[in-house]
Amino acid sequence: MSTIVDRSAAFRALHASGTFLMPNPWDAGSARYLASLGFPALASTSAGFAWTLGRADGRVTVDEVLGHLEALAAAVDVPINADFEGGFADAPEDVARNVRRAAETGVAGLSIEDSTRDGAEPLYAFDLAVDRIHAAREALDAMGSGVVLTARSEGFIAGRPDLDETVRRLRAFADAGADCLYAPGVSTREQIRAIVEAVTPKPVNVLVWSGFLPLEELRELGVRRLSTGGGLAANAWGGAMSAAAALAGGSFDGLRGAARTADIVASFGP
Repeated sequence: MSTIVDRSAAFRALHASGTFLMPNPWDAGSARYLASLGFPALASTSAGFAWTLGRADGRVTVDEVLGHLEALAAAVDVPINADFEGGFADAPEDVARNVRRAAETGVAGLSIEDSTRDGAEPLYAFDLAVDRIHAAREALDAMGSGVVLTARSEGFIAGRPDLDETVRRLRAFADAGADCLYAPGVSTREQIRAIVEAVTPKPVNVLVWSGFLPLEELRELGVRRLSTGGGLAANAWGGAMSAAAALAGGSFDGLRGAARTADIVASFGP
């Protein structure tokens, strides 16, 4: 199995040119299946993992997430990017401490967001948000592992869909040392083009879902990285919920779409 330095270098190289797909597994089994399909990197999903524990997104502890990241990194040889939410702390020095712990799990990258999960004030104040990214950058640099830092601005999914403010924050995060920039929830050509142009030459991640812009158009817009967030986990839940609801009603028809056990196990590899 490759070292974390090797994985981080491979992950960083993926951001240099072109556009790559980075789907989000929610456990070791789904990670192994996705890796078997040839995806060059995978990313954790905070929502997908929380659902495996019977909780809503944001209702997990830092220790639970660290254990989850360690399991994902150990399950596959491709780089893992950690959805590390807001760093599980408010103060920059506490974010830095947790980032160091996350980088020790074997992940090749991690993201820090500016969401507070407070409905009244859903985003950290601008200066504090920037300081948090700068602290994460310093923590990773001190470790020397090359772990890729992604900075996320959450306005479009946190009730503050202001493109100008999102661009201002992402530009500042880039200046603070983020390697990749990400604003989940942006969906139009104009929004994506504005973000890509604002932070160039830093790469941009875009969250995709059913009916999103075509892959080729995203390439033309200069997007480097595409992820699915909790989308795949939600699809898995959708299939299970539909089959279970049919079963509760006395019908076995919902079980028709089940994968064969042999196919599932074969996807895990040796």
